[in-house]
Amino acid sequence: MEDRQVLNHIEVLVKEEHQLYSESKLDQKDRQRLESITVELDQCWDLLRQRRGLRDAGADPNVAVVRPAEVVERYEQ
Repeated sequence: MEDRQVLNHIEVLVKEEHQLYSESKLDQKDRQRLESITVELDQCWDLLRQRRGLRDAGADPNVAVVRPAEVVERYEQ
């Protein structure tokens, strides 16, 4: 996956996230979807950081992989 594809996916997720937050009342399904979006966004940003780091180090950015939610959710901001 190319950087642009990851960024496009991030844009789609952010739009959906904003749409959900704009609703006055969220049901359980919406809250679960928001949680899922948050994790997926973290994974996408992590993937971009991996790709950029590999590229900066002169390595192939295509070897970067999406890390499991359990990994990216432990990162400190």
